[in-house]
Amino acid sequence: MMVIRPIRADDYPALYDIAVESGHGFTSLPVNDELLMRKISRSEQSFSKNVSGPGDEGYLFVLEDTETGEICGTSALEAAVGLDDAFYHYHLGKVVHSSRSLGVYKTVDILTLCNDYTGVSELCTLFLREKRREKNNGRLLSKMRFLFLAEFSYRFSERVIAEMRGVSNTDGSSPFWQWLQEHFFSVDFPTADYLTGIGQKVFIAELMPKYPIYVSLLSKQAQAVIGQVHEKTKPALALLQAEGFSSRGYVDIFDAGPTVEARVEHIRSVRNSKRLQVLIGEVKQGQPYMISNTQLEGFRATWLELDVNEHSEHVTLPAAVAAALDVNAGDWVRVSRI
Repeated sequence: MMVIRPIRADDYPALYDIAVESGHGFTSLPVNDELLMRKISRSEQSFSKNVSGPGDEGYLFVLEDTETGEICGTSALEAAVGLDDAFYHYHLGKVVHSSRSLGVYKTVDILTLCNDYTGVSELCTLFLREKRREKNNGRLLSKMRFLFLAEFSYRFSERVIAEMRGVSNTDGSSPFWQWLQEHFFSVDFPTADYLTGIGQKVFIAELMPKYPIYVSLLSKQAQAVIGQVHEKTKPALALLQAEGFSSRGYVDIFDAGPTVEARVEHIRSVRNSKRLQVLIGEVKQGQPYMISNTQLEGFRATWLELDVNEHSEHVTLPAAVAAALDVNAGDWVRVSRI
């Protein structure tokens, strides 16, 4: 059975392997022992912390095969970004150059460096190992965060974003960064990406152009990838768009990948989720549902085909699934259609 749970200290070797496998452009999981250990420790503290609103908490989850104990993937939620370190984006906007006397009117695209998303919550660190990309594993790993958001909404902002991985080449280079590197930096994309991942962002404030950049001045290769996602990220983007996420013109400052956003109450899986009381017994075949318990530190989630009565306040779970979720008859779970 595939179960989502909070990460633990003894998951470190698996998290390191996932960081290596994720490759260039996956900023939130740099291959760095100290940083990865710090991420695990911060997550453990976040789950045990008593809070009344979003702060500097980060919740890191893993997908575990309960039969083998193998860690198959990871995903995370940041409660509020940019509170300690500046959180940078480029915003793709427009300026108008016009002259009535000459009869000239021209609209020009520009990129403006900003911190507009400071304080919002973030979906991040989503990675499913290649050999486990089957059935509903990817959907569960991504969407179960919406059950967590729905159950513990007071821990998060009213708005949530997701930064999508932008276009990069097989050698780890980014067409967008290559232009920035040529004109403003002497640091290659993998190095800049790694420095950001380990929290050393001061070089951005020191070297990034402070004034808007005219898109037409960029190389054709750089222009072509603005707002585009990496080939392997397309399924994740499609999943979020189906949930109600959309882009408002914000892109990553390194690879120009799009950032998508939604208000929590508008996310489909949040809006359609509901709390039901557990019954233990045989289950009729039905539609695939995500199911989570309502615990914080002991959070567990999985998926199962269920026949859920729209008007019932109960859901029947097999004994093995109830045990995996650490719930008994009479306990509450949260469910949402996949």
